Amino acid sequence: MFNKKLIWSLVLMATSSLAIGQSAPENWFNLDLKANKVLGVSTEKAYEKVLKSKKSVQVIVGVLDSGVDEDHEDLKNVMWINEDEIPGNTIDDDKNGYVDDIFGWNFIGGKDGKNVEKDSYEITRVYKKLSDKYENMPETSMTDAEKKEYQKFLELKVDFLQKSIQSKAMFEIYAKSLKRFEAIENGIGKGENFTVEDLKNYKPANSQEAATVDKFITYMQTGEKYSTIKTNLKQAYENFDKEANYGYNVNYDSRLIVGDNYEDQTEKYYGNNDVTGPDASHGTHVAGIIGAQRDNSLGVKGVANNVKIMSVRCVPDGDERDKDIANSIRYAVDNGAKVINMSFGKAFPWNKTIVDEAVKYAESKDVLLVHGAGNDSKDIDVNINYPNPNIAADNERATNWVEVGASSWVKGKGATANFSNFGKKNVDVFAPGVSIYSTIPGSKYASFDGTSMASPCTAGVAALIRSYFPDLTAAQVRTILMKSTTKVKKKVYLPGTQKSTKLKKISVTGGVVNAFKAVKLADKMSKF
Repeated sequence: MFNKKLIWSLVLMATSSLAIGQSAPENWFNLDLKANKVLGVSTEKAYEKVLKSKKSVQVIVGVLDSGVDEDHEDLKNVMWINEDEIPGNTIDDDKNGYVDDIFGWNFIGGKDGKNVEKDSYEITRVYKKLSDKYENMPETSMTDAEKKEYQKFLELKVDFLQKSIQSKAMFEIYAKSLKRFEAIENGIGKGENFTVEDLKNYKPANSQEAATVDKFITYMQTGEKYSTIKTNLKQAYENFDKEANYGYNVNYDSRLIVGDNYEDQTEKYYGNNDVTGPDASHGTHVAGIIGAQRDNSLGVKGVANNVKIMSVRCVPDGDERDKDIANSIRYAVDNGAKVINMSFGKAFPWNKTIVDEAVKYAESKDVLLVHGAGNDSKDIDVNINYPNPNIAADNERATNWVEVGASSWVKGKGATANFSNFGKKNVDVFAPGVSIYSTIPGSKYASFDGTSMASPCTAGVAALIRSYFPDLTAAQVRTILMKSTTKVKKKVYLPGTQKSTKLKKISVTGGVVNAFKAVKLADKMSKF
């Protein structure tokens, strides 16, 4: 079923990374097109030209993500602290239902301190639910509504089984390939420092090893290092391990760790206070883009200079759950967040209604939600992405939601990120999302790509506006963000293709977020 050449193409995929990711200008997402010749969000220009003599108020930004390293050197002074809670006394001092929630809350952890790291995909959970329901139900006994649902289930079943079978097969292929790599490495006996000549002198144990040795020789003769090839293979192995053993595994249930009653979608008080979790790389990176300390001469400069980062852990390595997202939005709102960043998404919902209700709750409390559009190079006007601002029950769009696609620092057609989702109706703006340098756990730094980075660039600008012009509503801030974009008039690549298009044809505004223009417009609109 699978071509073995695919193995090697996937192994080497990471070695042929985009040129744009190799030499991005330092701090580029904060730079200005006119002054720096880079299509950043013009943060530095906003401070220098508009905000220099203005006062600001502190704004809390909720980071709904995989967790945030609250001890990071560039974040520890900007973390939100719940002053109504006494640390470590195991008492709910502020009586909000969450014990010792000092830096935020973790909705994917258990009372015993254990945490969910990997989880299944929503397609898997929906498939299992419908499979259990219709497995022994004759079609003749179904209601009209059930017949419609059953037909959708049959379509989903084909999609799920295809992906499940493929992931298991690829996992087995990569597991065997990794063993052959290690056998050759051990046989040569020089660790990862062997040469092409060593390979030519090596005596393979079987035909599979011989084929692998031949591939090594071919690729190493073109300049590829063995260590790079092996690293990429391990990454591919780990990816298919995640897919086969967690993502598409109908028998894996992470809620055994959480310990909640998952059938009760209205349940709120579960989880623990570990806002970092087992892998906070993604959330820490997001937090740094928004608000890494700007005046400490360390690492990076976040977009907003007077924010507090509230960590709400709700995103595992897998698909987030609607129950957790709804509760996370409500928690952030109830504890003072005025902007919430949501760098996650999925193709299937479990309970869109409870998320819609949380979005409306945030809207009623004047809280702005900023969401990454996703990294599948898809038109989300056609391929619906969740969560989204389209409130099903009311047939309307939330006024407090900004959907963000990813742009790059490259001029011309490469201005759009190749991976970014897009949509003339459903993607509001674009923002920097390629080779973004920010914070990661352990007081370290790294460059990541994704609409996950474009979203906090935008959330940072939103926080900047709310900080310096606090009388403006969430809906007004959204309007400002959209009216003040830098218009990209030249043709760009349609993400995922080499086809040309206009940014205005794949987004509402046809522009990239611009902090300088945004604060200028906010200054005109504000009464403060």
